[in-house]
Amino acid sequence: MNVKERLSALRRQMQELGLSAYIVPGTDPHASEYMAPHWAEMSWITGFLGETGTAVITHDQAFLWTDSRYYLQAEIELKGSTVVLMRESDVDCPTISQWLTSHIQGMVGVNPEMYSIRGYASLKEELADGGLGLHSCDLIRPIWTENRPDIPMNLLLPYEEKYAGESVACKLQRVRQALQDNRATALVVAELDEIGWLLNVRGTDVDYTPCVIAYCVVEMNRCTLFIYARKLDDAARQYLQSMQIEVREYEDVFAYLRGIKEGTVLMDGNRVNEALYEAVQVGRKVVTPSPVQVMMSCKNEVEIAGEYEAHREDAVALVRFFKWLEQEALATPQTEITLAQKLSQFRAMSPHYTEDSFCTIAGWRGNGAIVHYHATPENCAKIEGNGVLLLDSGGQYLEGTTDITRTIWVGDEKAIDPNAKHDFTLVLKGHIALSKARFPKGTRGNQLDVLAHQFMWQEGVHYAHGTGHGVGHYMGCHEGPANIRTDNNPNPIRLGNIFSDEPGIYRANEYGIRTENLVVTVPCPMGERSTGETYYQFDILTLCFYDTRLMERSMMTDEEIRWINAYHQRVYDEIAPRLNEEEQNYLKHKCQAL
Repeated sequence: MNVKERLSALRRQMQELGLSAYIVPGTDPHASEYMAPHWAEMSWITGFLGETGTAVITHDQAFLWTDSRYYLQAEIELKGSTVVLMRESDVDCPTISQWLTSHIQGMVGVNPEMYSIRGYASLKEELADGGLGLHSCDLIRPIWTENRPDIPMNLLLPYEEKYAGESVACKLQRVRQALQDNRATALVVAELDEIGWLLNVRGTDVDYTPCVIAYCVVEMNRCTLFIYARKLDDAARQYLQSMQIEVREYEDVFAYLRGIKEGTVLMDGNRVNEALYEAVQVGRKVVTPSPVQVMMSCKNEVEIAGEYEAHREDAVALVRFFKWLEQEALATPQTEITLAQKLSQFRAMSPHYTEDSFCTIAGWRGNGAIVHYHATPENCAKIEGNGVLLLDSGGQYLEGTTDITRTIWVGDEKAIDPNAKHDFTLVLKGHIALSKARFPKGTRGNQLDVLAHQFMWQEGVHYAHGTGHGVGHYMGCHEGPANIRTDNNPNPIRLGNIFSDEPGIYRANEYGIRTENLVVTVPCPMGERSTGETYYQFDILTLCFYDTRLMERSMMTDEEIRWINAYHQRVYDEIAPRLNEEEQNYLKHKCQAL
């Protein structure tokens, strides 16, 4: 079926149920950042292949809401489909609820598996305010019967405790203590990262995140994993049995939850889907942030040691890549895509590398100003002449997850744009200021965010994205619950939290500049004159040189220059022993003191 035929089939389903509209979000049942193609329902019904979007279908119209990053792509992919683009980043664009309450009457349908508990409740309230009802139903499954990708059936992989640093028994004990503290008897876990951390398992079901598709229910006297039997080989079964984890089929989770007749069930409103919530029949259901989120965000000593090692391995790949780019690459035609592919090849030389931690952003010149730029074979830029290259990339290693952005000059050094140097240095100053922060226990990320913005703000320059996101341990590159951004997130920064430090400046059609390291929160000893509070600071995990050619030294303080020199010395000392002589000489040159 083409898009028009799919829409017609969906409308027939809507008529049978008496629905006036149906919403298809671009999500999956596990609140995943990257989802398996099986759940790409929004893309299937509209033909739009972007990562973010929500479709709304009525009896005679169809719409796609997406943000400004995807306008051009959507215009191309929706052409001839009868689906109308709604530009949600534009100030005059109504929200989905606003449009529906203004244009239809009756009931709106959604698949509750594709909505979080809080998302469903919010939508229901907004529609009710306009006189509309919300009905839970899955209308895509009955009509997407041809060529629908299967749910991945890749094997569950036990994750050795020598990497995890904590036993499953200990983690379950902590979760059960949290249940007692909340006067609850069961916890529903739907997010794949949380399941992977809790049970010390990994998988290859999802791109860029080593997860296995499953659900988990933790009770005071049992832990049950809901997973397709085909995903378990003998080793996996033996492992789960040894951890005293019961196993049931993936889709049995709904019947299992319906069978809980007493007690209190705990569910994360942002990470557990509405269908699971509706399946729970007990009188007391508590919607609260999952205790697993905080636990997994506070890395233990083994995890932190692994992260340092992963970043050393990553640094080796980066040295080899930048050396190749500077000395060999441009002898033959290169594009943004070929650069990304080559970087992955260098990372793959590490024996513990498994995959990239996200799709590499290689933005040449003006493309670098598109914050979430994604090059495709049809639109990627050729790397030729002089210009600024923004390279945001990362790797998954058994020891940890990396994420780094470096902005470099490619071409004749004499042709460097002085405006680019100025902007690069503004970004660098904010990047350094945040990395040097010392702060009392209980500090939130929005209280530190100004450190990265301060120098830009003095010149009327701003960036709209967050300064720092949490990062998992051999897990998702984006992790909660704390972050560093202007928004008021009530979660404080805790010991063992890993964050990115990535301010940026973006000049449309000229260049993008972003500088990013990962940092880990560690204790900060204070002097005798301290008033006695517990203080934290950041230690840098990332080990890769900055492009000193882009630094405007007249803008830098002596202290900032000393910081750069000390960092570069550390990079050389830790990475040079892992390189051959030619690579060492290249790194030594890049780490020369200012």
